[in-house]
Amino acid sequence: MIDLEVVSGKFTDLKVCVIIPTYNNAGTLARIIGDVAVYTRQIIVVNDGSTDDTALIVKEFPFVQLISYPKNVGKGWALRKAFKHATAGGYNYAITIDSDGQHFAKDLPAFIEKLKTAPEAIIVGSRNMDQATIPGKSSFGHKFSNFWFKVETGVDCPDTQSGFRLYPLQLLKDTKFITRKYEFEIEVLVRAAWKGVALDSVPVTVHYEPKETRVSHFRPFQDFSRVSVLNTFLVIIAFAYIKPRDFLRSLFDKKKSRQAFIAQLLSLDDSDQVKAISVGVGVFSGILPVWGFQLLVGLFLAVIFKLNKPIIVVASNISIPPMIPLVVFLSYKAGGVWMGNKNADMAFSFHLSVKSIGQHLEQYIYGSITLAVIAGLLAALLTFALLRLFKRKTVSAF
Repeated sequence: MIDLEVVSGKFTDLKVCVIIPTYNNAGTLARIIGDVAVYTRQIIVVNDGSTDDTALIVKEFPFVQLISYPKNVGKGWALRKAFKHATAGGYNYAITIDSDGQHFAKDLPAFIEKLKTAPEAIIVGSRNMDQATIPGKSSFGHKFSNFWFKVETGVDCPDTQSGFRLYPLQLLKDTKFITRKYEFEIEVLVRAAWKGVALDSVPVTVHYEPKETRVSHFRPFQDFSRVSVLNTFLVIIAFAYIKPRDFLRSLFDKKKSRQAFIAQLLSLDDSDQVKAISVGVGVFSGILPVWGFQLLVGLFLAVIFKLNKPIIVVASNISIPPMIPLVVFLSYKAGGVWMGNKNADMAFSFHLSVKSIGQHLEQYIYGSITLAVIAGLLAALLTFALLRLFKRKTVSAF
C-alpha cells in the first residue's frame, strides 16, 4: 500500500515536478491532471496551441502552472519550454506524462523510488510492447528507434519512444536541441548519452484506446520521415565526431587505458604470443618518427598481422607528453651509433622535443627507428615472460 503523503513529500523534497504537454486532448486532460494531483500538485501543463477547451480545463486546477501559446508547434517544443520553466522555478527533476490517457499516474511513485539508485540518470518508463493492444506502427517504431539509438550511442535503451520519463534538469539545462516535434524525444536521449548522462528505466503500464476512438496527433508519414532524417543526422555526427572524440578521450584517461590494457592482456581471446607481439608493435609504432601518425601505423600493422588492436593502442602511448623528452633523448643517443664522426652530443632535459634537435634531425631519425625496434623487441619479450609467469602462478595457486 502506497502512502500518498510520503510520496507527495518526496516530490517536494527532491524538487520533482510533473510536466503534461497537451494539444487538443480536452477529453482526457482533466482526468490526467486529477490523477497526477493525487501524488503531487507540482504540475506544469503546456498548452501547445490547442483549439479546444484545454485552457478552461486547466483553470479548474488553480495549483497547476500553465504555459500557453497560440500556435501549435510540437511536442518537442512544448517540452523544451517546460524544461526551461521548471529549471527557472527551482526544480531538479521533471517527469513527463502524456495527456492522451495512455500513461497512468499510478506509476509515478516508481520513478521517485528509482531516484534512490539513479539520481543522475534519465529514467525511461519502459512499456510492455507485447500487449495485444499495442498498435503495429508503435511496435515497429519501437524496434526501429531502439536500433538506431544503439548505433548512435552504443547504449541499450529498452524503450526510446516512451514519453513517460524522468529528466535530471540540471544535467540537461545547457544542452542545445534542434527538433520541435515528436523526434525531440529521440534527440534528447542521444544528446544526453553523448554528454555522459546515464540512462535507466522502470516498467510502466500503457493503455491504447481502440483504433476507432483513439486520439493521436502522430502522422505516420511526416513524423516517421522526420525521425529518419534526424537519425541520419545523428549517425553522421556520431561517427564523424562523437565516437572519435570518445576514443581520443579514452587514450588520455590513464585509469581506463590501464584497465583496458590489463583486461586485454588477461583475456583468453588471443594467445600469449599475439599479446606480446601486440605490445611490442604498440611500443615500436609509438616511438617511430612519424609524429601524428604513430597510432595509425600501429593500427595498420594490427590489421595486416591480425594483432590485438586495444593492446597496440594503449602500448603506443609510450610517447605521451611526459615521456617525450626521454624518448627523444634515447633516440638521439641511439642515432649517434650510426653517425660516426658526425655524432653530436646532447644533454638530457625535460624540455627536449623534436623541434629542439632540428639541426641534427638525421641523427634523431636513425636513432628513433633503432630505439623503436629495440624497445619493441624488449617489450614483447618482457610481456611474454610476464604472461607465462602469471599463468604459472595462477595454476600453482589451485
